[in-house]
Amino acid sequence: MTLTKRKTWFYFIPYGLWLGLFVIAPLALIFYQSFFNLDHHFTFSNYANYFQSLTYLKMTLNSVWYALLITVFTGLISYPTAYFLHGLKHRQFWLLLVILPTWINILLKAYAFIGIFSQAGIANQFLSFIGIGPQQILFTNASFVFVATYIQIPFMILPIYNALDDLSPAFINASQDLGASGWQTFQRVIFPLTLPGVKAGVQAVFIPSLSLFMLTRLIGGNKVITLGTAIEEHFLTTMNWGMGSTIGVVLIVAMVIVMLLTGDQKPKGGTPR
Repeated sequence: MTLTKRKTWFYFIPYGLWLGLFVIAPLALIFYQSFFNLDHHFTFSNYANYFQSLTYLKMTLNSVWYALLITVFTGLISYPTAYFLHGLKHRQFWLLLVILPTWINILLKAYAFIGIFSQAGIANQFLSFIGIGPQQILFTNASFVFVATYIQIPFMILPIYNALDDLSPAFINASQDLGASGWQTFQRVIFPLTLPGVKAGVQAVFIPSLSLFMLTRLIGGNKVITLGTAIEEHFLTTMNWGMGSTIGVVLIVAMVIVMLLTGDQKPKGGTPR
């Protein structure tokens, strides 16, 4: 074995240990546990119960639906924001302000919104000031989607911003030289070339949104029931780790499917025409 290969294997050891201990081992443990019932007997009944139960299927549809809503709203806000930030003079400073909320624990942000949306919160004070009166904002589906969207926005903005930053100005100049309008340049040049950033943002938002459970309790008031909520219930309340692991396996498969669908498909055999 040459010296270069030895160095390569030496650098791979810590990565391999990390991957094995914190990725492969937990996934294998969840998959293994999903085949055991409450009596610790090997069974396929967990998967049969999941796919035959209308309750679990409804939870699955709810999880996908809310994750889709959060992703769509996040994308509609994030792309124009990233496009605007990219054109600013001190864009790195403004980008830092976008990133700063990610440094705050999600639990603290959730409790902050509980105060904002409560009956005596700022939101209801404003509604009372304009004559609408206090409304039930907290513990609703709308408040859950709003807070989840707010939390996920930075994770959508960053990949889109990086895609815009990597875009060569030569493409835009060529489009303008050919007589394209600003909208045509965006539609035909900018957006298609930054689509990989959008796909990366979809992965960063949609996949975590599938398994949200903390916000469903604190903001949604348990009115929003998702698979993440079901997993928490099975592991911490009913102690049915087998069923909880089964739902976890289903979520993992769903996440892999999303990654495959939103993966960057690069053409083979050279640059795209």
